[in-house]
Amino acid sequence: MRADARRNRDRLLAEARTAFLDHGTDASLEDIAARAGVGVGTLYRHFPTREALLEELLRERFDALTAGAQGLAGHPSPREALIAWTLDFVQTTTVYRGLTAAVTATLNDPCSALHASCETMRGAGTALLTRAQEAGEVRGDITPLEFLALVAGSSWAREQMAGDDLQGDRLLLLLFEGLERPDAGGRPDR
Repeated sequence: MRADARRNRDRLLAEARTAFLDHGTDASLEDIAARAGVGVGTLYRHFPTREALLEELLRERFDALTAGAQGLAGHPSPREALIAWTLDFVQTTTVYRGLTAAVTATLNDPCSALHASCETMRGAGTALLTRAQEAGEVRGDITPLEFLALVAGSSWAREQMAGDDLQGDRLLLLLFEGLERPDAGGRPDR
């Protein structure tokens, strides 16, 4: 990539990060291009879709979530590992307002630039859920799709609470109380 093209790309990413933080994932791509000092055509040459731009901004976070799940696979308590990963997932998907909806929609759109990363995260979360179920620490009758829908709902609720992370974490802990097998014992700390 030419040096000027690299500079344009880097400015676009910096301005997109700021715009998405300030205005959510629906921020105007035209405004992002203008703030980066380039035309909208330049933005689309680097990032053909909004999802491609989000993927580039979030790739490291998504990779860290997947690696985190793999690191938690050996945790002595599969339930605690699932809780820890889920909290990380929610923090990642609420970094930009509207990201939870984009991630959820992407799971059903294999053409989306976010699809591969989201599928990898879904696989990581499913492995942790399955391990917790097999250990008898989480209800065995919940499917991975149901679990991810509940987590996405919790992410959306946290997003709406703008800035009240403690309340958002509490909602997730309540979710895990509902996932707990009635005879499994201990409840998450509140």
